[in-house]
Amino acid sequence: MHLLATTHQIDLPNSARLLLAGALIGYVLFLLGISLVASRRVENETDYLVAGRRLPLFLAWGTLIATWFGAATMFAAAGAAREEGLLGVVLDPFACAGTLVLAGLFFARKLWRMNLFTMADFYRQIYGPAAELTGGLIQVPSYFAWIALQYSALAGLLELYFGIPLAAGIVLVAVVTLTYTMIGGMWSVTLTDSLQILIAIAGLVVLTAATLADPALGDGDPFRGLSVLLTKMNAEHPDHLRLWPSATAAASSTSYLAAVLGVLAAWATGLFGNIPGQDLQQRVFAAKDEATASRACLLAGVLYLCFGSLPLLLGFASLVTHPGGSIDPVAFLANEYLSTGMLVVFVIAVVSMIVSTATSAVLAPATILGHNLLARLPQFNGSRALLRDRLSVVFVSLGGIGLALLGESLMGLLDIALSIQLSALFVPVVCGLYGRPRNQACCVLAMLGGFAVWLLTYANEVGGPPGPGTLAALRIIPSDFYGLAASVIGYAIGQRCFAGRSPSAHEPAMSSSAT
Repeated sequence: MHLLATTHQIDLPNSARLLLAGALIGYVLFLLGISLVASRRVENETDYLVAGRRLPLFLAWGTLIATWFGAATMFAAAGAAREEGLLGVVLDPFACAGTLVLAGLFFARKLWRMNLFTMADFYRQIYGPAAELTGGLIQVPSYFAWIALQYSALAGLLELYFGIPLAAGIVLVAVVTLTYTMIGGMWSVTLTDSLQILIAIAGLVVLTAATLADPALGDGDPFRGLSVLLTKMNAEHPDHLRLWPSATAAASSTSYLAAVLGVLAAWATGLFGNIPGQDLQQRVFAAKDEATASRACLLAGVLYLCFGSLPLLLGFASLVTHPGGSIDPVAFLANEYLSTGMLVVFVIAVVSMIVSTATSAVLAPATILGHNLLARLPQFNGSRALLRDRLSVVFVSLGGIGLALLGESLMGLLDIALSIQLSALFVPVVCGLYGRPRNQACCVLAMLGGFAVWLLTYANEVGGPPGPGTLAALRIIPSDFYGLAASVIGYAIGQRCFAGRSPSAHEPAMSSSAT
């Protein structure tokens, strides 16, 4: 994360820095206290992984929206809005908000009724154990880049405000996040998420209001500032308000086609790539009933679109009030407009936002790793289920730390998790819920075919300037579409060549560790 691309520490008075440090330490201790209280509710694996399936609506939607509101929404979306306009934020927040609505309408009720812990449980119950293993091995590593981004973003704040080296900050953030996630599992994540999202939204609203009240915009009135901002954007930067590529601005019909396909790929990745995600569906599984699961998704989707649009306004506002240079809109505006006291509140809000997303990002793959992969080993079965699940949190955290320490250049991998899930996992989920016939080969071929083709075409996309001919032409179509098509074809081949084989020929729907 960069403030002005020229400094790694903000010059704050010592009194302000001490106030901020004290507030952060007190806040972290408070979160740990909540985790210790939550740990009293954890008596078995059901409590640890899905909060005993007892979440009411206000906790279910709170933890859902907190899972979505992370470093990408806050910092990356604001920066993308400043540089590219609405076309740069199609994936997040627009498509990502849409996926919550889709989940509430078409997936939450059906999945909740299946009494699952993980999406790998779904693959086993519908298709068989080989599908469970394949899906788990694909999905767990796909979360590491998302975890690493949260660690790096929060460590970047520590570097900006306290001068803590980035590598040390990453380890410190990971240890804190790991500690209270490991203690209480889904219960501690849910309780802290619901508190943190309220703090985060409050801080974001305060910063947005202060920015819109700038003399160049609202002259003290944020509502007038919003109207002036939209008018100025329409007059000075009309292309930033487009949600569809401009044919007249394209250099050629080929470049316009590539731009259109890129937008469609962003919509498809955001809308459908999240559906198989363990972080989303784990909250569905934890709801107290199917109606609560569905309503929580719908409510979270609407609220996420509303509050996720605030960073876009900050990006636009920074372009109008400070048009020159390369800046991080959120960090820059916070230091420009907020008093010392409000800056402390805002930093706590940002920390809340990132920590809540980081804990969800860690717990989701750890649940699959422990419940579906390590559970296959005899030494991790039976009475050791909770120990296995807690160790999985440690293993996943180490994977996130390792990727974060490799450097910010790898944070371009952020979208890969959604692309993998769209290419390899979306088709088996949709067909498993709505399609016939089904067998294990359908699922495995769809997963492996989608993943392999996506990987090959993605490598072609990022592999440097293409030569003339076929490879260059192939790049016009985004790799997500190739992977999705291959997944559909793989599923069809499995239907035709292995018809009549049902999951009943395999192990029971739920293994002993899930009962």
